[in-house]
Amino acid sequence: MKIIKIAAAGLIALGLAACQNEMGTKETLGTLGGAALGGLAGSQIGSGSGQLAATAAGVLLGAFIGSEIGKSLDRADQAYAEQAAGQALENNQAMAWNNPDSGNSGSITPTQTYQNTGGEYCREYQQTITVGGETQVAYGTACRQPDGTWRIVQ
Repeated sequence: MKIIKIAAAGLIALGLAACQNEMGTKETLGTLGGAALGGLAGSQIGSGSGQLAATAAGVLLGAFIGSEIGKSLDRADQAYAEQAAGQALENNQAMAWNNPDSGNSGSITPTQTYQNTGGEYCREYQQTITVGGETQVAYGTACRQPDGTWRIVQ
């Protein structure tokens, strides 16, 4: 029964996505992926009609968030941002990135390093991303894994 509810919610999201004639591939994929994940998350809440409402709300919220992410950054932007983040976290110094093709840019600045209760070294950071002239700021934490890579934990 859950699968049917999720599939129905996904079809609703697909219908909403189809209504957006100007929606590009990144945005469409972001919308559909977000809707699927949101629907799955919502289906885990409550029971009966409450569960159906939570699933529908999850689909709509997931579709919106996925759409916004898909609109904002393309794969090249993400690659530039990930490379800068890796260097910033590894060297514990601010790094900027810029995609000359899209005009999007950003930076990541480590702000604090500490050892968590599991013994991992973690770094808090501030990240800025400028897309279409609009800048957004986010904060997060990444922890060093045994293989030396950094994993974003929040």
